[in-house]
Amino acid sequence: MNTQLVTVELDDTLSTVKDIFDNAHFHHLLVVEDGHLEGIISDRDLLLAISPNIGTKAETPKDRQALKRPVHQIMTRDPLTLKPTASIFEAIYLFNRNRISCLPIIDEDRKAVGIVTWRDILKVIEADLSKKVVANRNKAT
Repeated sequence: MNTQLVTVELDDTLSTVKDIFDNAHFHHLLVVEDGHLEGIISDRDLLLAISPNIGTKAETPKDRQALKRPVHQIMTRDPLTLKPTASIFEAIYLFNRNRISCLPIIDEDRKAVGIVTWRDILKVIEADLSKKVVANRNKAT
C-alpha cells in the first residue's frame, strides 16, 4: 500500500488534475472532502473528459473550457475500497472480479490512508518469488 497520498477535492478543476498527472508518476487520484473518501479519478477518466487538442495549435476555447470542469463531474463515486487490515488475497479477489486498477484504503471513518494498485500486488508477488528462487539456489549449492 502506498501511504503517500496525493488527493484532490470535489470542486478542484480538471486543470488541477491534469497538472498533477502531467508531473507525477502515478495514474490515480483520490477525491476527498474533509479527509473522507468521496471518489477516485484516473488519468484515463481525465483523458476521456478533455480534448486531445489541449496544448496544441488546434486547441479551441471550448477545449480550454473543459479544463474548468470540477472533479466531481467525472470522478467515480463510491469506489470499491479495502480496510488497512485487508489481506493481499482480498485485493487480488477484487481486482480479478472488477474492472479496476486501484483500491483506495480507508479507515473506519472513511478517511483515506492509502492506495493499492495491481502493480503493487505484482511487486509483492515478484519479491516473494525472488526470495524463494534465491533460497532454492542456496539449498542446491
